[in-house]
Amino acid sequence: MIVVPLSDEEMIRQYLPSQPAQCFETLYNRYVNKVYRRCLSMTRDPLKAEDFTHDIFLKVFHKLDAFQERSSFSTWLYSIAYNYCSDQIRLARRLQVTGIDESVKYDIAEVKEGHLHEETLHLVSKAMETLSVGEQTLLRLKYEDGMSIADIAGISQLKESTVKMRLKRSRDKIYRLYGKMYTA
Repeated sequence: MIVVPLSDEEMIRQYLPSQPAQCFETLYNRYVNKVYRRCLSMTRDPLKAEDFTHDIFLKVFHKLDAFQERSSFSTWLYSIAYNYCSDQIRLARRLQVTGIDESVKYDIAEVKEGHLHEETLHLVSKAMETLSVGEQTLLRLKYEDGMSIADIAGISQLKESTVKMRLKRSRDKIYRLYGKMYTA
């Protein structure tokens, strides 16, 4: 005797009220690979496709009694799968989630940069203290106040070439002192 398997719709009508777990298991076994392939074609990520497949079947299990046979079960299932994957992909694009590992590495680099910047400022400040008041004044007028060489020459009553030479010598002293302190 040849046993003809029941169609999806007949099985749902016949077994869902009395044996819902067995009914769902049969449907799951029939369609799990097809739903997985649908999810994989949309996500291009095997792990996401597997997760989405499980989520879709959980959703179908909870909605199985709402199936009204307006279309075939497979069409109903595929529309749920397509909509679920589309929603998840759209949500992922909107949220732009960053992995924990990436953010931790980024934060560590940021902390190191901040610490290095503070240390550099401290060493430059220490080197500045070793300069004469005149040298410090010229450097501050140029780099903190953003004044031009001509303006500094006018304020300090020096020639522009003299201001340029003193700024260069002061910068060179800072670099040398900074280098000594940094390597120490």
